[in-house]
Amino acid sequence: MRLTTKNSLRNMLAGAIAVTFYASAPAQAPLNPNDIKDHRTEPELFFLQEGDCPNSLTILPGPPDGGSILFLYDQARYNWGKLQRKTARGEQAAQDARVTGDGLPKAYSESFGVEINEENTPEILKLIVGMREDAGDLGTREAKRYYDRTRPFIFYEEDTCNPEQQAELSGNGSYPSGHSSLGWATALVLAEINPERQNEILKRGYEMGESRVICGYHFQSDVDAGRITGATTVARLHADPGFNKQLAKAKAEFKRLKKEGKVAKGTPTPTPTE
Repeated sequence: MRLTTKNSLRNMLAGAIAVTFYASAPAQAPLNPNDIKDHRTEPELFFLQEGDCPNSLTILPGPPDGGSILFLYDQARYNWGKLQRKTARGEQAAQDARVTGDGLPKAYSESFGVEINEENTPEILKLIVGMREDAGDLGTREAKRYYDRTRPFIFYEEDTCNPEQQAELSGNGSYPSGHSSLGWATALVLAEINPERQNEILKRGYEMGESRVICGYHFQSDVDAGRITGATTVARLHADPGFNKQLAKAKAEFKRLKKEGKVAKGTPTPTPTE
């Protein structure tokens, strides 16, 4: 009864505030530029505007309930991840957490077959940096805000593989994983540019998500959802003129590099004939 009364009072108060706001505010109040985080304010990190990406809250189920079988799997994967931290795979996972600056292009250079940087591949670099926040932020934004899921390192009260990042990450939700979304989206686009090395590139994209579990930043279900948002964001990017224009430049640059013999060959995978 108390909860019902509290909710009723809250709703009455919200309604009163809304009436006051609409009575006093302009019919079309200008949007504060400080509240915008998309192509309009950061065109070097976004191709899209808010509302362009498929809505992650609409297309994703909610994160697993604490008493579900799926959450038991999340727990099992968390424990598996901790066992990897003092191995070479754990070291890679710690590096995978750093996707700002040159972290993202470095993470994919070996699998892509050529060093991705300003000197060697300026157009490819501009492409993957330019879509970074589309996949890592816009593609996950609605679900992250709504669910605001507690991250595993907070839930278990244990450090991650990079404790210095914990304070920053504590301020936003765990579901879906933005890094996993970004990692998978980047892999899909790079595999399109260099299909001969698609196996190496996509494996690396998968590892970027797995690294989030190893480090304790995300549950496995966060990562799985992030791969979905990464794929849906890439689908939407292919309908954007600015992205397609930069993609064409990146493909032309890659074609030239390959013709000059500067791209490592891919590992062939036999295709069954029957």
